[in-house]
Amino acid sequence: MITKNIMIVGVGGQGSLLASRILGAAATAGGYEVKISEVHGMSQRGGSVVTYVRYGKEVSSPVICQGEADVILSFELLEAARWLPFLRPGGTLITATQEINPMPVIIGAAEYPAGLAKKIDELGVNIIAEDAAAIAQSAGNGKAANVALIGLGAHVLGFDTAVLRGAVEECVPAKAKEINLRAFDMAASHQRAQ
Repeated sequence: MITKNIMIVGVGGQGSLLASRILGAAATAGGYEVKISEVHGMSQRGGSVVTYVRYGKEVSSPVICQGEADVILSFELLEAARWLPFLRPGGTLITATQEINPMPVIIGAAEYPAGLAKKIDELGVNIIAEDAAAIAQSAGNGKAANVALIGLGAHVLGFDTAVLRGAVEECVPAKAKEINLRAFDMAASHQRAQ
């Protein structure tokens, strides 16, 4: 198997580190070698957070270079646009439609770009753009949007849905497990219905 490259992007507090652990656990359960690299940035202040997950028969480096990501899993639209150059031709962007204003927008120095999902789609990018937070809220807690996003992308992340679900069960703390499993199931079912 050729190494699979997944980038997880978002802002601090959205659960990207848990998402990387879930994908790492799924890769390990599948018998693959896995390397994870976490780049925190200004995560405590709502800044950009990027995580690389690479898995395959042999993985020599945890880093994904521009144009190499098979999948970008994005928790926020502006972060999806920011990291789009890392997606390889024919790769897939799975993004939440949530918009979180960065500091320049908050202080009035800039405006949040309108219609980002549509603009990305018009570039010819394979895009899955869904309201993961709404799915998670329907499951019982909007904070499970990261797991809902994994469920939305289950068919392109390279794992069997049951393996991904098992990784969610393994990695999510007991107190949040039921809601997260429900969010994953709802999102995976939603995507299959598309």
